[in-house]
Amino acid sequence: MMGLMASEETRTAKPPTIRSSAPVTGASPTSTRAWTTRLVVLGIVLAAVNLRPAITSLGALLEEVRDGLGMSGSVAGLLTSVPPLCFAVFGVMAPRLARRFGPGAVVCAGMAAITAGLLIRPYAGSVPGFLAASALALMGIAVSNVLMPVIVKRWFPDRVGSMTGLYSMALALGTAAAAAVTVPMTDVLGGSWQSGLAVWAGLAAVAVLPWIPLARQRGAQPPAEVHPRVEPGAEGHARVEPVLRITRSRTAWALAVFFGLQATAAYITMGWMAQIFRDAGVPAGTAGLLLAVTMVMGVPLAFVIPRVATRLPHQGPIVIALGVCGLAGYAGLYAAPAGGAWAWALLLGVSNCAFPLALTMVGMRARTGAGVAQLSAFAQSTGYLISIPGPLLVGVLYQHSGGWGLPIALMTGLMIPQMIVGVLAGRDRTVEDEAAR
Repeated sequence: MMGLMASEETRTAKPPTIRSSAPVTGASPTSTRAWTTRLVVLGIVLAAVNLRPAITSLGALLEEVRDGLGMSGSVAGLLTSVPPLCFAVFGVMAPRLARRFGPGAVVCAGMAAITAGLLIRPYAGSVPGFLAASALALMGIAVSNVLMPVIVKRWFPDRVGSMTGLYSMALALGTAAAAAVTVPMTDVLGGSWQSGLAVWAGLAAVAVLPWIPLARQRGAQPPAEVHPRVEPGAEGHARVEPVLRITRSRTAWALAVFFGLQATAAYITMGWMAQIFRDAGVPAGTAGLLLAVTMVMGVPLAFVIPRVATRLPHQGPIVIALGVCGLAGYAGLYAAPAGGAWAWALLLGVSNCAFPLALTMVGMRARTGAGVAQLSAFAQSTGYLISIPGPLLVGVLYQHSGGWGLPIALMTGLMIPQMIVGVLAGRDRTVEDEAAR
């Protein structure tokens, strides 16, 4: 990425010349690196804020969108399954795109895709058009999802916990804001659900800006880049570590399944939780606020949990604590959805903080930047594939059973294996060591 670049003279045998990335105006390399680092932090925060409003804004207006486009419950369930499908399909492409164009350029393009998709989808006029425009926005989210841990590892290798916490906190803030203000903002804009959804394209457009100069520096390397380990080989030649065979690592598989199950719970919550409360008699505006409370719990906890996780040799106890909160929240949602609504929203919000924990473990379970890139792509793509059936199945169960008993039972049952594989993924080991064995 950014920093110092080496350029080799093509017609002489002289050693490579190291050129500074500082501009010719007299700025020192140190000041240029400091400015670029601040720009990376700003870009990470703005990108993270835009990684969920496309989903939670739709969840808050799902009933209006269903009525406006003539969707059945099963089709609405399919709509809530589109995010993990797109994340799985497009996320796996992110490392290859990053190697070719640079992570900054890929994230910049991702933010532009989010902007275009959010602007187009409310006015597509049909279910297929709505799904296609949503897929465009979700494609941008997918590649950014995968590359955020990579950028954090490359630029801040000694601050993975704190930077992952900052990124996760910004992500939770954007998620909660979209859930909380979409309904009242729609009312202010004249009651049109199209306007209420389209307004989030403006926030995504702002996130494009800091990535434009970063995209132009695709050949540069950050000052704290973590390079693959090079060991002396036969006859004094350097030997670079072989390409990581990620599928040989049990930890990688455990982390992928953990990521998939927590994503299942998260997208069921984002897609259906407001509807659960509305069906229990809670007003639409209050249901949106309850969803926002669930999401906003990730703001403080997403900053605390990664910092605590990086200080523990085993992250299993955090996994168990979050799982217990999820079980309690689902039990309350089944027994008294309206009576204890605020308590259940809080408990499920704590449980959803398995997401920043999973991101932190991605950074901890690999030694190198290249290893983190492969692990991030594998865990997220495989995980999102696992999560695809969940929201769709909830929609089908809801439509055919006429209530929320069976869907909530499904959510509760999935929490048990999530806790088991999370404990396995939290063990103190690296995927490089496991793949080598």
